[in-house]
Amino acid sequence: MAVSIRLTRGGSKKRPYYKIVVADARAPRDGKFIEKIGTYNPLLAKDDEKRVVLDSDRAKHWLSVGAQPTDRVARFLDVAGVRERAARVNPNKGKPGEKATERAEERATKLAEAEEAKTAAQAAEAEAVAAAEVEAATAEPTPEAEAVAEAAAAEPTANEATPDSDAGDTADTAEGKSAQAPAEG
Repeated sequence: MAVSIRLTRGGSKKRPYYKIVVADARAPRDGKFIEKIGTYNPLLAKDDEKRVVLDSDRAKHWLSVGAQPTDRVARFLDVAGVRERAARVNPNKGKPGEKATERAEERATKLAEAEEAKTAAQAAEAEAVAAAEVEAATAEPTPEAEAVAEAAAAEPTANEATPDSDAGDTADTAEGKSAQAPAEG
């Protein structure tokens, strides 16, 4: 007969209270059991000594006979020092599912394409700037551009040549000489 050490639920609605029992593995959860070896009250504080009460001698006996504890009871036995509980390792638990990995791959490819397009645009812009600089450096100025540059250079010298003109005379308006006449008032 397969024997397990497990919890049976008692208490009322929303107020659970468990007995730690040794029972046939085929028996119902709250059904007939062989022996009660402790209690568990999850409503008490975690550091309360009455939260888990366990008869460790009887637990050792049933473990030596071959009873298998459930996960929760194995934790209680580990805390009580009756039995060492091996850490459970499930390397696949943290891995994303198929759809999530597909979405992640699609996002990664989109980001890679966007990055490639950005670098290509920057490279093309850099090439265009470099080509414009090379073209400007190698191209000879046209005669029209030279004439415009000479005319621009001649204008400031013409204005500087007449320093004895009044500031009032240089202020021309659309009305002509009315700007020079004194204001009546």
